[in-house]
Amino acid sequence: MMIDGKLVEGQAGTFTNINPATEEVLGEVADASRADMHRAIDAARRAFDETDWSTNHKFRQRCLLQLQEALEAEREELREELILEVGCPRSITYGPQLDAPLADALRYPAKLIDEYPWEISLGDAFVSVTGMNTTRRVWREPAGVVGAIVPWNFPFEVTIQKIGQALGTGCTVVLKPAPNTPYNATRLGRLIAEQTDIPPGVVNVVTASDHFVGEELTLSPKVDLISFTGSTVVGKRIMEKGAATMKRLFLELGGKSATIVLEDADLGVGCAMGIAPCMHAGQGCAAPTRLLLPRSRYHEGVEMLKGMYEGLSPGDPQDPNTLCGPLISDKQRGRVRGYIEKGIEEGARMLVGGPETPDGLDKGFFVKPTLFVDVDNSMTIAQEEIFGPVLAVIPYEDEDDAVRIANDTQYGLAGNVISGSLDHALAVAKRLRAGFIGINGTVGYGADTPFGGYKASGIGRQNGTAGFDQYTEIKSVAYPA
Repeated sequence: MMIDGKLVEGQAGTFTNINPATEEVLGEVADASRADMHRAIDAARRAFDETDWSTNHKFRQRCLLQLQEALEAEREELREELILEVGCPRSITYGPQLDAPLADALRYPAKLIDEYPWEISLGDAFVSVTGMNTTRRVWREPAGVVGAIVPWNFPFEVTIQKIGQALGTGCTVVLKPAPNTPYNATRLGRLIAEQTDIPPGVVNVVTASDHFVGEELTLSPKVDLISFTGSTVVGKRIMEKGAATMKRLFLELGGKSATIVLEDADLGVGCAMGIAPCMHAGQGCAAPTRLLLPRSRYHEGVEMLKGMYEGLSPGDPQDPNTLCGPLISDKQRGRVRGYIEKGIEEGARMLVGGPETPDGLDKGFFVKPTLFVDVDNSMTIAQEEIFGPVLAVIPYEDEDDAVRIANDTQYGLAGNVISGSLDHALAVAKRLRAGFIGINGTVGYGADTPFGGYKASGIGRQNGTAGFDQYTEIKSVAYPA
């Protein structure tokens, strides 16, 4: 781990990192105690309160670019490490798992340091309360100590987006990676300690097998803001436990996103979106796991999807041709199998896949890509986040019905609209209660693009100036004109 600028062991000993594709041991990881976490929190607090990190814009910018250079130098080692510990297919590391965030997650906030409106003038005005002509300004200042809690599905991507924006605004950070995927975070800590001028305590990396070690971030009055990406259940607990100290929160939570294929769409393009839940075995919060087809084209679409899913098999994530790798753990595999069995029990028609172990894959936490059709949106598989390679296909009667079904969920993270007319697709997109909408197969991904959701999908936005905003506090200042 890294605490207060030093690479250290954990007071709780070590825990084991497992390759989810082979179930083999990758190695041991420093295991933090609660006392270790509090040492990290204290270090972050001192670094924020007693150094010029929060105010020295040019220094922060230089440090972010140093970290960028250090990560670039170990890109390929990081790629192999992610494939091993996350089980992510190699092909996806060239996109959202590694190369895409590495391209701009640090460069964008480094650039934004120069461009961000740290101070806004409201001009002079006569203020009747004081009877004085008054000059008014609004300052943006860093929020303070950030507890950054990261999931296992896209660990580097989420970590580097949080780190980039938190450090760019002048905050200090305690990073808590998921126990299933710690190596990318310990590598980041080593690079910060050995190859950047980031002062001790500004970034701390605390690995722990016990999730309640991470909860100390939520409970501590020395932590000003929690930046959490993960499940809605845990997000609600963070809100509850953080209330005692009035924690500022960024929560990017679950999703049950829908793709609406409109009647005027290219049906082949629309059905191709149905493959998306199989990418990285469906372990993505924004994965479009519900596909809505018009009743008039439903049977044609189902036949297309059946052919696509029959040609899909999970496989070795080292293979560049693999789309669907393993799930992260045996526990997660059991959870996904339970949802597949629930879908069958509730009357959905399973065309392809199932809960059985895929042929030839006795080792590793693999699940067959599974296609359900004739799904009613009230069914469990249409309402709950499965986080596995499972697609629910739902027929709709007309456009209003499609929008109603898409919005009929506790979540509101993402969605897609497929149409032969851009204007038509945009008009439908405006009716969707979700924060991240793709049109005709596109995704607006990037460090400059806000990402987050409505309803139970979270609070706040990661990335863009909106992401920068949430790591700051607002101070209004007035003085005699």
